[in-house]
Amino acid sequence: VIMDLRQFLMCLSLCTAFALSKPTEKKDRVHHEPQLSDKVHNDAQNFDYDHDAFLGAEEAKSFDQLTPEESKERLGKIVSKIDDDKDGFVTVDELKGWIKFAQKRWIHEDVERQWKGHDLNEDGLVSWEEYKNATYGYVLE
Repeated sequence: VIMDLRQFLMCLSLCTAFALSKPTEKKDRVHHEPQLSDKVHNDAQNFDYDHDAFLGAEEAKSFDQLTPEESKERLGKIVSKIDDDKDGFVTVDELKGWIKFAQKRWIHEDVERQWKGHDLNEDGLVSWEEYKNATYGYVLE
């Protein structure tokens, strides 16, 4: 009976210690980088996030209009551009470099588009009047 009581107390104390112990603080070892797209990222349901990150928003829109065969052909050409060292493989660093390139290209294209929308007389400068008209339109007139 004493042996059973000892085993019971030992088991009870171990369970109590386990239940009351504080978990160790977990440190995040992942280096988080900014989001690649504002689309929801769910590989099983939707590829819009990956398309935006990989191709850029505008290029992704044009890919949506292609047939599967045309899409594969164009992706093959893009993969050749991504493979910087031309070894036939795309590394993580090469892929990250391409995604950063696609993001920067989109930013530059968007700035150009915005600039053209504000530079109404196309002189390469945006005056205060042009800015007001492009931004606020007839509201301030």
